[in-house]
Amino acid sequence: MSAAQARITESEARIHGMREQAAEQARAAKESENRRAAAMAAFAGAAGRMQAMSTSMLAELREMEHRHADPKVLADLLELDHRTAQAGRLADSIAVLSGARSGRRWAKPIAMESILRGAMGRVAGYQRVRLRAITEIAVAGHAAEGVMHALAELLDNACNFSPPTTEVHVYAAEVPAGVVITIEDSGLVMSESALRRAETAVSGARAASDLSSLSGTRLGLAVVGHLARKHDLTVSYRPSAIGGTAVVVVIPRELTTRLERRAGTVSRPTPVTAPQPAVYAPATELPAPAADAEPAEPLTTSSLEHPAQRPAIAADADVAGEKVQHTTTSTGLPKRRRGSTLAAVHPDGLAGPAEPPTRRAPATPSAMAAFQRAVSGRDGDDRETFGGPIASPFTELSATRPPTVPGGDGGRQFTTGSFPAPTTPSETDR
Repeated sequence: MSAAQARITESEARIHGMREQAAEQARAAKESENRRAAAMAAFAGAAGRMQAMSTSMLAELREMEHRHADPKVLADLLELDHRTAQAGRLADSIAVLSGARSGRRWAKPIAMESILRGAMGRVAGYQRVRLRAITEIAVAGHAAEGVMHALAELLDNACNFSPPTTEVHVYAAEVPAGVVITIEDSGLVMSESALRRAETAVSGARAASDLSSLSGTRLGLAVVGHLARKHDLTVSYRPSAIGGTAVVVVIPRELTTRLERRAGTVSRPTPVTAPQPAVYAPATELPAPAADAEPAEPLTTSSLEHPAQRPAIAADADVAGEKVQHTTTSTGLPKRRRGSTLAAVHPDGLAGPAEPPTRRAPATPSAMAAFQRAVSGRDGDDRETFGGPIASPFTELSATRPPTVPGGDGGRQFTTGSFPAPTTPSETDR
C-alpha cells in the first residue's frame, strides 16, 4: 500500500512539474509575442516617419525644379528627386512588412498608364524599361498605391537580375478576368525550383506577420506577396520568350474601371449621313429697299484688313437705294439684267485705281522672339512649361527622365536634362 501511494505521489509531482513547465512556456511565448508586436509597432512608426519625410522632400524638390531654370541645377535636382522616390519606396516596403498603412491615398481611379509610369519612377533602371499602356483602363483609388508598389518591386527585380545593357519589356492587356501585366527581362532563366520558390513568395500564402524567413535585403518578393494577398492579385512566373524570366500580374476586374472622357479629348468619329436632296421653293419677288436709304460706302483696302471685317453683300440685294428691275424666265424665276449691280454701286462711272495697301512695319526683334517662344511653348523667361500631352494609347514609351508619378507626391512633369547612367542597386529578389 505504501509503494502504491509513493508511485501516486511521484506521478502527481511529475504532472505538477509538467504544468509548471507548460505555464512557463506559455509565459515565454506571450512575452515573445509582445516583444514581436512592439518591434513591429516600432518598425511601423519608423516607416511612417520615413514616408512623411520623403513626401515632404519630394514636395520641396518639386518646388525647386519649377523655380530653377539652369540645366545643370535642374539635372541635379531631378537626380535627387529620383533617389528620394527610391528611398520612399523602401520606406513603403518596411511599412507593408510591418503591417502599417501606406501614406498615399487617392479618391479617384488612376489610369493604368500612370500606374505603370509611377512604378517606373521608383526604380533605378527606369531608362531600360519599355512599356505599352492602356489609357482607358484605371485602377480604383484605394488599390492604386498597392498595385503601383508591387509593380515597382517586380520592375526593380527584373532590372537587377538582367544585364545593364538590355531592356525590360512591360505589356498591359485587358482580359475578361481584369488586366494582365507582363514584365519580361533578358536575364538568366530561373530553374523550376527557383520558379516555385518565387511563386510561393509572391502568392501571399505566408502570414503578413511572419518575417522569420526573410534574409538580408531580399524583401521585394515578400512585399509583393503581402500586397497580392491584400488586393487579391495573382502573380505567377514563367520563362520569357526573349530568353529570360517573365512575371505575370493579374489585376482583378473588381479593382478596374473605365476612364470617363474629359472635355477636349478626341471623341469617336460620328457616321457621315448622305446629303439630302435640295428642295426648291417657288420664287418670290424681293421687296424694294426704302426710298430714303443711304447709299453704301465704297469698299476700301483698310476695311479689308481682316476677313472677319469684310461686309457680306447679298447676291440679289439692291444697292444704293435704286430698285433694280428684274425680268422673269419662262419658269417664273427672276432674271437679273447684266450690269445693273455695277451701275448701282458706281453711279458716276467706275472709280479710279484703288490706292495701294499700306505696308506693315517690319517685325521688331522682340516680336520675333515672342513668336518663337509661343511656337516652342516657352514663356517670357525662356523656361519650359510644365505639363504636356500624355503619350497616345497603345504606343511604346521609353523613359529618358524620371517618369511621372500620380498623386500628391508624384504628379510631376519633368523638363529635359542629362542624367548619368543608373547604378545597379543591391540585390533584392529572384
